[in-house]
Amino acid sequence: MSSCLTVAAKEIRDHLRDTRSLGSAAMYTLMGPAVIMLVSQSAVARGGGSRLLLSMMSVYTLVSAFAGGMHLALDSTAGERERGSLVPLLLNPVSPLHLVTGKWIGVSAFALAGLALNLTAFTVVFEWGGVLPPGGLTRVFLLWILCGLVPLALFGAALHLLAATTSRTVKEALTRLSITMFVPMIVGMFLVFFPDWVGRWWFTMPVVGQQAMIGAGLRGEAVSVVQAGVLGLVTTAAGVAALLATARALDRDGIVAG
Repeated sequence: MSSCLTVAAKEIRDHLRDTRSLGSAAMYTLMGPAVIMLVSQSAVARGGGSRLLLSMMSVYTLVSAFAGGMHLALDSTAGERERGSLVPLLLNPVSPLHLVTGKWIGVSAFALAGLALNLTAFTVVFEWGGVLPPGGLTRVFLLWILCGLVPLALFGAALHLLAATTSRTVKEALTRLSITMFVPMIVGMFLVFFPDWVGRWWFTMPVVGQQAMIGAGLRGEAVSVVQAGVLGLVTTAAGVAALLATARALDRDGIVAG
């Protein structure tokens, strides 16, 4: 475990020096609050469009769960391979799984930081714009954050590492990670306009379930702790599977050599 934390600390320390990547991640994270701030001043929003604004907020928050750690995942895998520093790193007495886990901890730290920044910015925007959620949504929002968004950020970090590790070049990895980041936006927008599509089994599907959970709450439907817990466990399990797949990929000479 100490080796994982050593790798994580190294990745976090190095990434904190990359101000351009941090600035880019912050822009993705704050894009949603900026859009909602403008929309909240429209006549529709002032006339009671809080449900619409909250639905839009949920979509951008899903994106922020993926955006915060994207650049670190790219640099710590495909970037290191292109610079020729990945092979020497693997020659150390650290198993690929411990190495991947350490990188995942680092990526997850920035993913969770981006998520926290996004939620804080939305809170400020809604307070400033006088947008109030419908009554009884506090519990749903807490379940959404703890059982939905936090596991989703951890899953997104693992998925980014897998996508970047299995890419041949940094350019290919950047393309894959960009697509991965915008999938939650596409899914979220679709469910905003077609909420009945997902059916009753939303809590078994990562990304889809996170948007469906908050959508159900906004429509006044019951969201149980069991459903939220199952969604969190399924999302976490998907993240573990992605981590194991990344560790196996690092055992392949073709992947390591590029």
